[in-house]
Formats: sequence, structure tokens, C-alpha cells
Amino acid sequence: MAGFPFPFPSPGRSTSRRSASRARPMFGIGDGGRRSASGMSGLKMRLLMALAIAAFALFSYLSAPKDENPITGALERVAIADENEEMALGRQAAPETARQFGGVSGNQPGRVKVQQMGQQLLAGLDNALRQMNPPRQNPYQFQFTLLADPQTVNAFALPGGQVFITEALYDRLQTDGQLAGVLGHEIGHVLERHGNKRMAKQKLFSGLATAGGVFGGDMQSAQMSQMVTNFLSMKYGRDDELESDKWGVRLCAMAGYDPRAMFGVMQILDEATGGGGGPPEMMSTHPKPANRVKYIEGVLKQEFPQGIPPGLRP
Repeated sequence: MAGFPFPFPSPGRSTSRRSASRARPMFGIGDGGRRSASGMSGLKMRLLMALAIAAFALFSYLSAPKDENPITGALERVAIADENEEMALGRQAAPETARQFGGVSGNQPGRVKVQQMGQQLLAGLDNALRQMNPPRQNPYQFQFTLLADPQTVNAFALPGGQVFITEALYDRLQTDGQLAGVLGHEIGHVLERHGNKRMAKQKLFSGLATAGGVFGGDMQSAQMSQMVTNFLSMKYGRDDELESDKWGVRLCAMAGYDPRAMFGVMQILDEATGGGGGPPEMMSTHPKPANRVKYIEGVLKQEFPQGIPPGLRP
């Protein structure tokens, strides 16, 4: 960078006491003042760069056209608008995902039961969609897989319809209704396109984290900024879980199962995490099972204001 042309006096020119006094900063020596001005200039430059990065990330996210959810009709910002591409992404990731959890289970009756339950839930969904005005159609091709992992109590879904449940969770379930609740919850993630929407949000969060690191100007600031954006991402993850719990309630009833079976699922998850142990909820992508129970109670009152219909299977 070119230097600023300050009019320093030449050795042959005399300088009055008054002019020298004006040149001297009020506090500190002249070099210190120049260093302070340089520091302020650097701070302003980092601030402008950070604002530009954050504004670009926010503009890119907000300016992306919204896509209509084929199930709910809601307009959503997603990374992949084409359902066929979304399903292809899930199918591509499925083999490696299964490998990380021991591969496909050797429990043949268990595998068949998981697949049959998944199809029962989808049949109930299809029937409900046909009765909507106007009727809707589920575009996703689901596949339900029992994984061999005997230790990890978990179930999850990939974008497009790949649904997994581990043996560790499957073996703890006591009723068909509980299995329906677990798989219905995971189907809900797919129908709400949570993974797809999270990919779109991740670009925004990455841009905001980069902006925070640029403004701080050091590695510690970058790490702190990344931590803050991770907290924001976790909050969205917890919201997604509750939204999928609502689908678990709905799909259970659509398939003829008592949605109160989900209370038993929450108890199993609570026991698997040590009875409320683990990190605080704000540091987790999942709400605490006890909080999910309260949420499910509210959903039941909302979905069934006249009470749970009789004749549903446990």
C-alpha cells in the first residue's frame, strides 16, 4: 500500500513550538497514535469484509426460490427441489450409512417386520392424502432397513426415504405400536424434508461462521463463531425432532395403532441415555425425552380433541 503523504518538516526548515504542539497527539506519543489509527483501520476493514460475507450468505439463502412441499403444500427453502434427485442422494448414501452401523441385520423376521410396518404406515398416509382437497400423492419411494448394531439405540432417515432402525432399539421395543411410532417419526423427517432443508441452511450457517471468524481476525474468534452457529443449527435440529414426533402420532393413528405408544418409546430413549443424562438440551440436536413427552401430550390433544379413537392397536 502507498503511504500517506504527511508533510513532515525537512531538516533545513525550522518549526514553531505551536505547530509542533499541534502535530503532537493529545495522549501518547506520535508513533503510538499512528499505530492506533492503523489498528482501527484494520478493524474497520475486517468489519466491512465480515458484513459483506454475512450479507452475501444471507442474500443467497433468502433469495433462493421456495419450493412447494408435495405433502404439506408449504413453501420451503431446500437444497434439492427435485424429489427424484433427493431420493437418488439418499440411495447413494445408504450403503455407507448402513456399514457404519454394522450393515444389514441378520435377523430375517425382524427385517421383514420392519419393512411390513413401514408399508402399513405408508398405506395409511396414502389413504389420508387421497382424502385431502385437492388430493395429494406421496412422491417418495421408501425403504426400511434393520441394522445389525446391537449397542447404538437409534433410528434415522436419509433424504428421499431411506429409513433405518438399529437392533439395539428394535430389540427394546415392546409393542407394534412402538415400532410404528419410531418408523412414523422417521417418515416424518422425510416428508418434512428436514435433511434437505438443513443442507440449504448449512450454507447460510457456514457463511455466518466465516464472517465471524474474519471479523475476529484470529483462530479463537473463528472457533467461537463456529460454536455459535452450531448452537443455532442444533436448535433447528430440535425443532425438526418435535415436528417429526407430530408425524409419528399422526401416522400411528392412520395405520391403526395407538399413538400413545410413543410414550413408551420416549421411556426407552430416556433409559438409553441414562435417565436424563448427557449434555444439556441446548447443546444437543435432540430434545430431552421428558420434554418430548410433554410435546406429544399436546399433539394428542390437538389431533384428537374428542379423545383417542377406540379400537386402535397398542
